[in-house]
Amino acid sequence: MDNLLITQWCARFIREQVKEGDFCIDATMGNGNDTLLLSQLCKETGKVLAFDIQKQALEHTAKRLLDAKAPDNYRLVLDSHANMKNYAKPDTASCIVFNLGYLPGGDHKKATHKNSTISALNQALDILKKGGLLSLCIYSGRDSGFEERDAVLEWLKALESRKYLVIKSDYYNRPNHPPIPVLVIKLK
Repeated sequence: MDNLLITQWCARFIREQVKEGDFCIDATMGNGNDTLLLSQLCKETGKVLAFDIQKQALEHTAKRLLDAKAPDNYRLVLDSHANMKNYAKPDTASCIVFNLGYLPGGDHKKATHKNSTISALNQALDILKKGGLLSLCIYSGRDSGFEERDAVLEWLKALESRKYLVIKSDYYNRPNHPPIPVLVIKLK
């Protein structure tokens, strides 16, 4: 393996999931890495919605997409991921991506929180189509998200096993609260 970062681990599964013409959501846009990946995978015939509450994230993402000459198949939304149901219909998305925590290089006080994240995750399950993939990178170290991490893990554990397959991995021998990669596949 060339790269062992959590985002690259999740990206491997995203690449297998997303096909040309798919509809995908980047629920936590950040600096636009996942938005760009989804845009490139969906190609010109696909569609990508990307959410963030920080104008700085939209600006960074817009520049990243423009610099990479990404297909013009995306919509960047300055809104909380907790409102994604207002932008997407049920059973339509092939892949929805979450990177929990704060904007890399941004204000650590502006981070995802358990209540809005759990609301967004519930909406994401409705928006995912059968066979769809929910990718989660759960960051909780330093000044962010232990409460959110614990709430999300409890939420995942409670998902009905006949409807969803939850695959949680660990960076088992890493100190200092390593990130947790999780994949959820909608079975029904």
